[in-house]
Amino acid sequence: MDFVAGAIGGVCGVAVGYPLDTVKVRIQTESRYMGIWHCVWDTYRRERLWGFYRGLSLPVCTVSLVSSVSFGTYRHCLVYVCRFRYGSADAKPAKTDVTLSGFASGLVRVFLTSPTEVAKVRLQTQTQTQMQTQTQRQQRRPSASGPSAAPPLCPAAPVSPEPGPKYRGPLHCLAMVAREEGLLGLYRGSSALLLRDGHSFATYFLSYALLCDWLTPTGHSQPGVLGVLVAGGCAGVLAWAVATPMDVIKSRLQADGQGQRRYRGLLHCVVTSVREEGPRVLFKGLTLNCCRAFPVNMVVFVAYEAVLRLTRGLLT
Repeated sequence: MDFVAGAIGGVCGVAVGYPLDTVKVRIQTESRYMGIWHCVWDTYRRERLWGFYRGLSLPVCTVSLVSSVSFGTYRHCLVYVCRFRYGSADAKPAKTDVTLSGFASGLVRVFLTSPTEVAKVRLQTQTQTQMQTQTQRQQRRPSASGPSAAPPLCPAAPVSPEPGPKYRGPLHCLAMVAREEGLLGLYRGSSALLLRDGHSFATYFLSYALLCDWLTPTGHSQPGVLGVLVAGGCAGVLAWAVATPMDVIKSRLQADGQGQRRYRGLLHCVVTSVREEGPRVLFKGLTLNCCRAFPVNMVVFVAYEAVLRLTRGLLT
């Protein structure tokens, strides 16, 4: 049942937080934005509301599987660790047990999320160049001299059609990346993703467990709905606080394949980014990550716990 509850919680979470995720990725990968509001306004001005939902279809289709695997792996690892260390799956786990199980959950999800993260980042950072479009429109306009103007000595070269986006959707993006960069291109930035998700999910589940213990009323075994909301939101904020530096590097590596390659690998990306933009570059999008993480993970854990309690009630 943990797999089902995790899937439902993940879908609820992505529906809440995706627009801010788009803004976060663009701030991390494009230095032309002066801040959050500049990015939001520029995205809306150029692409309207649709610009905030670029690449949404693939995460919605896959997040149920990814969240199911994440929560299911965490719970089953915790059960096996408790059974091995204490002789019973119902024993209260120690903080070390929770941390190791969360770390394992983060590592497992990388193999599922890397291709979808590549497609999501490429689609989120894909924008139309307005200057090119305006120039081509001006070239198509008839001459102001009208029909009295002398005819040209040779026919004008045909004007090429306006360039469209390189990627027409998530599946087309994955197919293009695989064809142009090979199957390894689908796992571009996976080293940064491993470093991001391993310790961030350890922090995520450990902080949630600790906060639930603190917020559980005396004489009860579980916190109430308000306690789950607060614990889930705070756990998400803490997880993204430690994950943001590697999240920046991951986004830059994955977006790097769209044009001329700038980064040769993880360390080169870190060194180049810090040298060009200073150490603060590793915390680009931190405010957005934390603002997005609180409501998203409130919804995720409330949905997760509600489904668990419902299924346990039906089975007993």
